[in-house]
Amino acid sequence: MTEKPADSGILFAEPGARWRTVAYGPILCVIILVIELATGSTVHWFALVFCGSLIAMFVVLQVIAGQRHVSVELTETALRDGTETLPLSSIEAVLPERDEDSWDDEDWEEARALGELTGVPRRRTGIGLRLTDGSLVQAWAKDHRTLRTELTTAIGQAPEPGPSPDEAAPETDTDDKHSENGVDR
Repeated sequence: MTEKPADSGILFAEPGARWRTVAYGPILCVIILVIELATGSTVHWFALVFCGSLIAMFVVLQVIAGQRHVSVELTETALRDGTETLPLSSIEAVLPERDEDSWDDEDWEEARALGELTGVPRRRTGIGLRLTDGSLVQAWAKDHRTLRTELTTAIGQAPEPGPSPDEAAPETDTDDKHSENGVDR
């Protein structure tokens, strides 16, 4: 998923879509052709060639769109999410991850997502960024933890301290609280 070419200065890359997916439909049609030949049934030459090429053409369009709109690349000078490129010099801070136990949304979760899409693409996770002008945006990636680490390192920010596993959660007094089903204890 994450590719790091050593000689190009790319710190993080996700292609968005891969060209090998174009071959899946035609390979399936070839498998069906082999089954038809092996069983001695009628071979549907035209239908198999037509379906294989039609599927391949549609997938080519999807791969081109995926590589253009859903790819991510972080270099030593810029972050590109989809079609939008953001210079690293305009990023002030990488904001901490969302607290899964919190009921409240983080401020950056309401911010605009980078790229020309209306939000964070499906199967991607947003990363909050504070820009030097004070505004908030969301970068995004499938492997968001690696992108967060590389981005934090690239802008020279110290990593956010998280709770250490040694620290126990603060104890709460449950004598005067309600239970989950609303009945007093």
